[in-house]
Amino acid sequence: MLALIAQTLLISLIALLPNGCTRAPAPPALSNTNAPAGEPSFEPLTTDDQSDDALALARRLDSQGRGVDGELPQLPPAEHMRRANVYLANRAFAEARAHYQALVGRYPTDAYVPLALFGMGRAFYQERRYAEALPFFERLGREFAGQKEGREGFYYVAATLLRLSRPGDAAAQYIEYTNRFPQGERIENAYLNAIDSYREAGQPAEAIRWINFTRDKYKGTATDTNALFARLRLDVAGSDWSSAIRAADELRALNFQPGVQTTKDEVAYLRAYSLDHAQQTAQAANAYQAINDRANSYYGALATERLRDLGSANKRIAATRAAGARNEIVAAANSYPAPFRDVLLKAVKGRGVDPRLVLAIMRQESSFNARARSPAAARGLLQLTMDIVAKYGAGAGQASATEDDLYRPEVNIPVGVEYLADLTRMFPNLPEAVAASYNGGEDNVARWVKRATQKDPGVFAAEVGYTESKDYVFKVMANYRAYKQLYTADLRRQR
Repeated sequence: MLALIAQTLLISLIALLPNGCTRAPAPPALSNTNAPAGEPSFEPLTTDDQSDDALALARRLDSQGRGVDGELPQLPPAEHMRRANVYLANRAFAEARAHYQALVGRYPTDAYVPLALFGMGRAFYQERRYAEALPFFERLGREFAGQKEGREGFYYVAATLLRLSRPGDAAAQYIEYTNRFPQGERIENAYLNAIDSYREAGQPAEAIRWINFTRDKYKGTATDTNALFARLRLDVAGSDWSSAIRAADELRALNFQPGVQTTKDEVAYLRAYSLDHAQQTAQAANAYQAINDRANSYYGALATERLRDLGSANKRIAATRAAGARNEIVAAANSYPAPFRDVLLKAVKGRGVDPRLVLAIMRQESSFNARARSPAAARGLLQLTMDIVAKYGAGAGQASATEDDLYRPEVNIPVGVEYLADLTRMFPNLPEAVAASYNGGEDNVARWVKRATQKDPGVFAAEVGYTESKDYVFKVMANYRAYKQLYTADLRRQR
């Protein structure tokens, strides 16, 4: 759960190293050099060992080293950085910030300072405390523009402004990034994000102007294709069906290369949807039929539903397509178990959550391995993090749950269901948005839902802005389709 956001942010942080005249060395492994005499020694942990043991060791070392005033021990800058990174990897945000702040306060001229400032900003950002994250990113862009950390900070000013409901300012910041850092690490993303920021700011004309500019600059590349896809989404959202059909036809003629943020099926569905709404029914039916429906085909399943809605002979075609997918699902029924039935049914009671959707997410998150743990500090069956426990644990009767408790199904499932119940209330009758929120964050999903404007799940899915989150939605929805065909709402196998 939240694997994309947490892991991406951590990788970005660890990848940054000060690159001025003097490069800081890589932080050494955690050690217990501050432990009192007679304490047992601990095995050093490597840079990328973000395990439960690494977290426990960091906490023990901090506890042993604190003075009577409760302050952190005086450590070398690299050791502050090491412990902060371990805490951040485990979403222990306050503890991470304490070490970053100690480094900045005690060693204000050290080469690690930009990285520590970035870490503090990212810790607030991951907690969705965007107003508190913004000053750190602004300082990085202002004081360290010649270093990678400074460029990253400048870029994240735009991302933060977008999440502070300031899309116009975000668009301007993305454009300023393209002007100041024409060779920047995120240059092509800045162009594309400016387009969507203008859309969210209610400035479609500026979005179209920037689409055209981006396509001219990156002609023949994946960025060119992605900008054209942005035009297709904009036209669908604005109900400009003739323009949407033209954009879709141009996309269909392209050979999608690595880095393209859509698929042939997605483009085909948006084209069929546009034909349908342009009242070109026969052409729409043919376009829907051209999207193959298999058990794992998200847009194929939607196309089958749309064919059914078109009536007449299309209903028979839809029935044949659905039967073929159903046979695939039945043949693979053993791949869709329903474990922990009693715990799950108790957890969903009265919460408006379909237990089959919970199983669909659980299958994708952990493959039903109660001991699963991700590099982003997500644990257990539903891959929960401690910040989710802090928010939803009390409502699930698990207010005092610890990291280790999340490996227990009787704790993990109720907390996860409480979270899913909240997401379901936010996005009723749109399980795609629930799944996208579970992976990419509900604040992002709220923006994507608003941007889509159309009340169609396939149009929403096309707006999902993270490639990993979109793929996650497709997989969860394929799982959900299978569980709904194989099980009743009380998780009995259907015959």
